[in-house]
Amino acid sequence: MSDPVTLRRAVAADAAVLAAFNRAMARETEDKDLLPEVVAAGVASLLAQPQYGFYVVAEAAGEVVGALLVTTEWSDWRNGLFWWIQSVYVLPDYRRRGIYRRLYQFVKDLARDAGNVCGFRLYVERENAVAQQTYRSLGMSETHYRLFEEMC
Repeated sequence: MSDPVTLRRAVAADAAVLAAFNRAMARETEDKDLLPEVVAAGVASLLAQPQYGFYVVAEAAGEVVGALLVTTEWSDWRNGLFWWIQSVYVLPDYRRRGIYRRLYQFVKDLARDAGNVCGFRLYVERENAVAQQTYRSLGMSETHYRLFEEMC
């Protein structure tokens, strides 16, 4: 990749590209077509309410080429926050070029500076072997927990 990549927290002006990334990720990983207006509202709500979390973006040549979302979970067992990594997306032309690695390191640096983060978590589709290998290569390991959910 010849263009230098810069990393930063997302701002309101990034909302449209983040919503597009979320829709593309859902199509690729779960074959789901998310409603554009719902995703756009969800991204805008998060960006306007930082207590819910924050996005980090990677830019090259003035274009956002990758992003991820961080939300938090309080752990009373550890007296600290887990940062959940969600909505990971890198444009196809920028994949396998270290963009996610750089985004993750940026998040780890932010967590170190915050001083109250005890770990990182994420969930990944069972069939997404490429993503799982990426996460393992960065020091993450699979846990013994299973994820359960009920929609309201």
